[in-house]
Amino acid sequence: MSVNKLFPTVGMVGGGQLSRMTSQAATALGMNFRVLVQSESDSASQVTNNYILGEHTNLDHLRALAQVSDVVTFDHEHVPEVLLRQLVQEGFNLQPSPDALVFAQDKVAMRKKLHQLGVAQPSFAVIETIEQAIDFGKEYGFPFVLKLSRGGYDGKGVWVCHSEKDIEATLGQNFSHTFQWLAEEFVAFSRELASQVARSPQGQMVTYPIVESRQVNGMCSMVIAPAPHLSDADAMSAQQLAMSIADSLNVTGMLAVELFESERGILVNELAMRPHNSGHWSIDGSTTSQFENHLRAVLDLPLGDPSPIARWSVMVNIIGGKYPDMYSAYKHCLARDPGLKVHLYGKEVRQGRKVGHVTVCSDELQDAIRRATHAADYFMGVIEE
Repeated sequence: MSVNKLFPTVGMVGGGQLSRMTSQAATALGMNFRVLVQSESDSASQVTNNYILGEHTNLDHLRALAQVSDVVTFDHEHVPEVLLRQLVQEGFNLQPSPDALVFAQDKVAMRKKLHQLGVAQPSFAVIETIEQAIDFGKEYGFPFVLKLSRGGYDGKGVWVCHSEKDIEATLGQNFSHTFQWLAEEFVAFSRELASQVARSPQGQMVTYPIVESRQVNGMCSMVIAPAPHLSDADAMSAQQLAMSIADSLNVTGMLAVELFESERGILVNELAMRPHNSGHWSIDGSTTSQFENHLRAVLDLPLGDPSPIARWSVMVNIIGGKYPDMYSAYKHCLARDPGLKVHLYGKEVRQGRKVGHVTVCSDELQDAIRRATHAADYFMGVIEE
């Protein structure tokens, strides 16, 4: 695990695909990269030997990573806040800081802070009893959304309640006072958008084009960059919103702001302070990827140009299907479309599991959508040739 002592070391907590792709960006930048992984078979472990085996819930394991890193950052939001604050107290450099990261970790904290900042968002309430949830439904109407304040992702920890029976079933099975519940009005949005900004400790910021994000069963399926049919004024407004949030929360690294486009205008759905699925297209479709800019930001280096290099970039996620042998599908897709970019995460293929993504850059939007969709469908076994 030798390192270049003239260059700093970034440590990342979590061994998933975000760490895997960040590791590749670190290599291209010439930076040292270490990662805390749970297993030698984790996605990130497969592309770097510089890993530490451990748990993100164990202070000693986190400290072991911090001790060999100039800065520690994260590929998920699930590190207990108390452990993060202990590391800061011991003098370690965490980016983003626990003071910022809490607004991506805790949906109740996020909603309250955004309300304080005057940011447009769905109406919400903290729920402590089934009766309070029923009252929320009576006030704001059905359906509405119940969310766990912490721990949810890719549609997990989220329930849509269409009736009082749904409330009773959801909370009756899952209710606990070890975490908070959040009720949010159901927004009749026309589509989902995402705005990404990279911010350094000294406050330099760059913004990526606003993208359209299409979901299936609560999981991102397709991202189109830039979002089609979005006016320049609305795109600029969404970028300024993300920069304002990043500045107000003192974010360091990548901030993804998930948005609803609705009759009431653009509303904030959720925040993520790390590289994000809505920015995977940037690996192949922008001058500087989100992964490189995350590294630049947490190291307080000058940020890279986020400009797109093609008129359209379309990213489609590969979800585990009936083909466990991804390599055969890989060879077929590359032979069929030499311009296709394929990113596999080294994960065991399981039904419903995100195992990779494909990206197509093109001057024609429908061409990019058609080619990217066809490739992802072939990997998932939806189509055969």
